[in-house]
Amino acid sequence: MAKPKKKYVCQNCGAISHRWEGQCAECGEWNTLVEEAGDTVFAAKHNLQTGGREVRFVGLDTEIQLPDRKKTGIEEFDRAVGGGLVAGSATLMGGDPGIGKSTLLLQVSAKLADAGCSVAYISGEEAADQVRLRARRLGLGKASVQLASATSVRDILTTLGKNPPDFAVIDSIQTMHSDLIEGAPGTVSQVRASAQEIIKFAKQHGTMVMLVGHVTKDGNIAGPRVLEHMVDTVMSFEGERSHQYRILRSIKNRFGGTDEIGVFAMEEMGLSEVQNPSALFLTDRHEEVTGATVFPALEGTRPVLVEIQALTVRLASGATPRRSVVGWDSSRLAMILAVLEARCGLSFSGAEVYLNIAGGYRLTDPAADLAVAAALISAHAEKPMPSDAVIFGEISLSGEIRPVSNTALRLKEASKLGFGKALVPASKGKTTDGVNVVNFGKLANLVDHMLSRD
Repeated sequence: MAKPKKKYVCQNCGAISHRWEGQCAECGEWNTLVEEAGDTVFAAKHNLQTGGREVRFVGLDTEIQLPDRKKTGIEEFDRAVGGGLVAGSATLMGGDPGIGKSTLLLQVSAKLADAGCSVAYISGEEAADQVRLRARRLGLGKASVQLASATSVRDILTTLGKNPPDFAVIDSIQTMHSDLIEGAPGTVSQVRASAQEIIKFAKQHGTMVMLVGHVTKDGNIAGPRVLEHMVDTVMSFEGERSHQYRILRSIKNRFGGTDEIGVFAMEEMGLSEVQNPSALFLTDRHEEVTGATVFPALEGTRPVLVEIQALTVRLASGATPRRSVVGWDSSRLAMILAVLEARCGLSFSGAEVYLNIAGGYRLTDPAADLAVAAALISAHAEKPMPSDAVIFGEISLSGEIRPVSNTALRLKEASKLGFGKALVPASKGKTTDGVNVVNFGKLANLVDHMLSRD
């Protein structure tokens, strides 16, 4: 038998090194390498091409029955997970501390319990009494949810195995401990082994399992990346603690799409569903202000109107201008500024530029380019945009404005909220939906329109 090799595993990214180093070579984090028991290496002495059992193949066109989904009764949650939970599925939910993960899952547990499901809520971070007090604050004190505080995977699965529940919450996977693996809870090997045993239990007994995961300072789920491959669904609970809104977003879903979001608002009685998310991200639009535009973002099939705010401050000659961005990609802002200067003759080199997405919303839609450019032009020229106008489009480095997807859906949402004008890229198909559409082919045309140039 070969001698086990020592290995050092990074607790941030899961990278393996055969010697200790102060800095992980993969992710660059310091002091994250921890020694773990190495796997014994065996030499392959037999030919693996014979001696096994044959694997049964099925045709790609074989008819199968789609898995039944269990509705939780919380529409925004069901929308984000693809229409409901699937029996035997394992879902991993990550989010910043205090964002409301435990609150949301406690509300989901209570809803399922009221619908007749057997529910078990196991907390490794809080005592059962603490969870019970939170449930009472949320008005869920009478829900038939079974609470427990435990960290031993063996104890948890032994208990659940006597009467497998329909729905189980493990809060959190980083606190679980398997006695089959050496190491403290939260290490890469412990997280991987604990999750593997819990997922195996879910598949065998048809239990819908929700695993809560910690996140790193970058917002990624802590632990090995293989953890996200092991589960069926990965959910991200996002938002700023200083703001009211929360967004539940699907990152991976083996049973559905990842193009839907659920929007919640944190209130005194817990998380409430937001049927009209645009109302959260639009400030008072009765007055026209410089540097503010409205952009119809698209989250899956749901349009969300958000306000983009820009501010420019002229500096004395010789001073170094500052660029500050909240809620958008800073490198994309630099690109928009470069196009405005190179293609449209507007100079921002002597001014500080501040860009903010109202309500703490984070934009990733490239269609926001034109709305950002319009906000910068408005702030630079101190000319307000019409308060009833929305604007969207993607900007190329040549200064052309390119069409974006789902134009009709964006215009329909704008019309529904009372916006009567839209500044959009030039396109062949014109779907107005009651909105006065103004088309632009180049960014310079938008600049001329806003600055009333001939």
